[in-house]
Amino acid sequence: MNMNTSNAHVNGGPSTHVPNGGILKPGGNPLLRMPVVVTSQETSLAANCRRVYAHAHDYHINSISNNSDGETFIPADDLRINLWNLEISNQSFNIVDVKPTNMEDLTEVITSAEFHPSHCNMLAYSSSKGSIRLVDLRQSALCDTHSKLFEQHESAGSRSFFTEIIGSISDIKFSMDGRHILSHDYMTLKLWDVNMDSGLVATFQVHEYLRPKLCDLYENDSIFDKFECCQSGDGLRVATGSYSNIFCVFNCGAGDSEVTTLEATRNPTRRQAQNPARPVRSMTRNVRRENTGIDANGNSYDLSTKLLHLAWHPAENLIACAAANSLYMYYG
Repeated sequence: MNMNTSNAHVNGGPSTHVPNGGILKPGGNPLLRMPVVVTSQETSLAANCRRVYAHAHDYHINSISNNSDGETFIPADDLRINLWNLEISNQSFNIVDVKPTNMEDLTEVITSAEFHPSHCNMLAYSSSKGSIRLVDLRQSALCDTHSKLFEQHESAGSRSFFTEIIGSISDIKFSMDGRHILSHDYMTLKLWDVNMDSGLVATFQVHEYLRPKLCDLYENDSIFDKFECCQSGDGLRVATGSYSNIFCVFNCGAGDSEVTTLEATRNPTRRQAQNPARPVRSMTRNVRRENTGIDANGNSYDLSTKLLHLAWHPAENLIACAAANSLYMYYG
């Protein structure tokens, strides 16, 4: 490095600026390279809390949905759904309240709620009894009545102790065009048409191979797992997670019953779809409390690893899956 030190006074003279931006102190070594601070060009992203919407729920919030008007959103807990304005954090409006006067009379709770993707006055919410209610905010301030009710009744002879537990809906999603609602109970995915009175369009079996194990699932609380569901932007496929960190993609086109099952790993492999028609191998009594087993196709499953959360890109054929502490994204 060449430095001009002709103006430097070694003995007590003034400081001299050197070419690299440093300063040469009197008596300093002219060959000393001074450190230079380099500013990074990379952008660092950080999440900052802008508002807190507090003290409006007495129970854990199970779902949140933004409105298509871009101004409001709804959080839902077990008994209430509140309407918030994004710009007002100290006031909300209660629009659905299922809390009875006497809590001993409580028969069902709210499990999920979502706004219609394009009609800002419409929303749907599901319950632990397996019903979906479509609500119009224009009808009244407190939406204690519904405009449509979607549910599937089981025959009295087929009911058991587990009927209401496995029939509880854990998640609902509107299709992108708002024509259909996808719901998830413990055993199945169901597709509903909001314009039809009968409602139910298709049923997709997810955990039918676990039906003989409901007692074991109840004992280890796996029967209360809440799996999410999602639908592709074109409405032709639906998906949900399952045990052993796998997720299932179902084609819902007319006459197409193809099922794709993949494991959420760095190197995903296809698994054979569950076939409830084949006999299920029974687990011995000595291992009934363990979290592993064999499904109808001979594939092992692990109840301790589960894929509960996933989402489909609204425009691309892209699925994001959360398994344990990892996020996987698959493009098909």
